[in-house]
Amino acid sequence: MRQRVHIEGRQLEVSNLDKVLFPELGFTKAQVIDYYVRIAPVLLPHVAGRPVTFTRWPDGVDGQAFFEKNSARHAPAWVRSATVPSPGSTKGRETLDMVLLTAVPDLVWSANLAALELHVPQWQLGSRGQAKLPDLLVLDLDPGPGTGVTECARVGHRLRERLVADGLDPVVKTSGSKGLQVYAPIRCRDADHPSRYAKALAQDLSRETPDDVVWRMEKALRPGKVLVDWSQNNTAKTTVAPYSLRARAGATVSTPIGWDEVDAVREGAEPDTLRFGTEDVLARVEELGDLFDVGARRRASLPAV
Repeated sequence: MRQRVHIEGRQLEVSNLDKVLFPELGFTKAQVIDYYVRIAPVLLPHVAGRPVTFTRWPDGVDGQAFFEKNSARHAPAWVRSATVPSPGSTKGRETLDMVLLTAVPDLVWSANLAALELHVPQWQLGSRGQAKLPDLLVLDLDPGPGTGVTECARVGHRLRERLVADGLDPVVKTSGSKGLQVYAPIRCRDADHPSRYAKALAQDLSRETPDDVVWRMEKALRPGKVLVDWSQNNTAKTTVAPYSLRARAGATVSTPIGWDEVDAVREGAEPDTLRFGTEDVLARVEELGDLFDVGARRRASLPAV
């Protein structure tokens, strides 16, 4: 069943609002749309100017999913897009017309497509549509078999110390899946600078504690260790946006957290204290504001590598 809705001066069609997308919770498409509308004030600044890759789950999280980089067919004319060079992995295309999410109606439109997850690069588009130099550094802490959020918190604490020593001002969020993601607002010399710096950091941590940290991705190396994934600084790659839903049991959210919360888990608090659903996140924002407000953080130059 389709129905027309009006929001912020835009008109669009939504459909199948009672379709359950998270069966474990009975969480429907209507609830997904409602979450994205309510979280929009803090989410939209983090995707502003960043071409979005959607992961779409039209039959819910137990069904088949697909990535969508190219602007969806039949998108309303008011949904902005930008033509960007295609990464090498994209079939036979030199460019992609990628969506820019700029307002609440855009989020309603994408949520209606069952685009549960929003992924963005660490760079923004300039005024003429060109990719600017990266303005964010990201290190994704991914626990291997036999490890979890507690081990990620320990590595995250060490990573924060290193970043601060290098003059950076890091923030942290849950991945919404198994691990943590550490970011810092940066200035850099060239597009590959963040990757070089992040790789060197990951290698240093691995050398210091080879039984706890790995920087290479081979699955055979990962049991009992936390992968410090530096590769998402590649300009062709994306990372899940702050406040994005994850297509995981429990309708979890990639949630900004405080370093005090990381330290609490590192020191023995229950790992589940860093697992948040949609209502948890909305309540946290109301109480704490945006803990991922990189615009208010010191933007520092990356050390030469």
